Amino acid sequence: MSLIPYALARPFLFGLDAEAAHELTMEMLARGQRTPLQWAWCNTRVDDPVELAGLAFPNRVGMAAGLDKNARVIDALGAMGFGFVEVGTVTPKAQPGNPKPRMFRLPEKRALINRLGFNNEGLDAFLRNVQQSRFRDQQSSGPRMLLGLNIGKNATTPIENATSDYLTCLDGVYPHADYVTVNISSPNTQNLRALQSDEALDGLLGAIAERREVLARQTGKRTPIFVKIAPDLTEEQVSVIAATLQRHGMDGVIATNTTIARDAVKGLHHAEETGGLSGAPVLEASNQVIRQLRAALGSRFPIIGVGGVMSADDAVSKVRAGADVVQIYTGLIYEGPALVTRAAQAIKAMR
Repeated sequence: MSLIPYALARPFLFGLDAEAAHELTMEMLARGQRTPLQWAWCNTRVDDPVELAGLAFPNRVGMAAGLDKNARVIDALGAMGFGFVEVGTVTPKAQPGNPKPRMFRLPEKRALINRLGFNNEGLDAFLRNVQQSRFRDQQSSGPRMLLGLNIGKNATTPIENATSDYLTCLDGVYPHADYVTVNISSPNTQNLRALQSDEALDGLLGAIAERREVLARQTGKRTPIFVKIAPDLTEEQVSVIAATLQRHGMDGVIATNTTIARDAVKGLHHAEETGGLSGAPVLEASNQVIRQLRAALGSRFPIIGVGGVMSADDAVSKVRAGADVVQIYTGLIYEGPALVTRAAQAIKAMR
């Protein structure tokens, strides 16, 4: 159990600019992981194993991509009790992302808006960090924590050439990932969400499926591939995406990314900032997409539910909507590492 209650740290962090607080936290986690300082935030992992996409998940609560874009703190996040941790989004080349300021808190609604824009140090640095992590060396009586690597395209790459960026990243991360996530749903890279359209998605996933077969032969392992989609989709669009995922043999879907809708935060300070809205206001929109996906995909297709998990009850609502496992991000910022344990315990108690 964590030695320092998050309630003591949060007022200090929330007194800083949102991105400054993020960078400070990441630096602390990077310096403290694999040292006695890790006791400041560690949790005992809830044992609730589940098999999904051929993988043995230790429990049903994971860390969503976006917090650790450069794979610097995989071990630190693992110490919080997550069953799986997803890092990235990584792009082939390093890029600074969008101009600052680009992260904004909306505490009245327990929400964030970000327009970071896939800021990261590039694929080579990302892979070095992944290889330096030690979570796979940890011995335990049950399944080990799983690692997802999330890939995207550079902002300067024309959308018609996006497939090339995804394939470059896939080649790099494939040997090191327990699963790979294809991120086509960030609202902060121009035209990226156009890849969710019927023809574009068909072409991208066809190329990824073909490359995966080559990599599977080369490496001797078949790494599952998930696709992350947006909450801002019609039921018809969700149905098309579901059919395309199945047609190309994708192993699962992550629903959902942040939303561009602002109805739930209208009139609040920062509400009109450009970017993706996360946190409590996205819960129901995300759950609705999960319900639609489950209806379209059937009972056995893996769904990772993410968006608005701010409490144990929110995590349970994702599973009831049709998700097999869930991820958190903004909830960690507002509630701290204890949320991981509470959510995992609540989901386990459902059975």
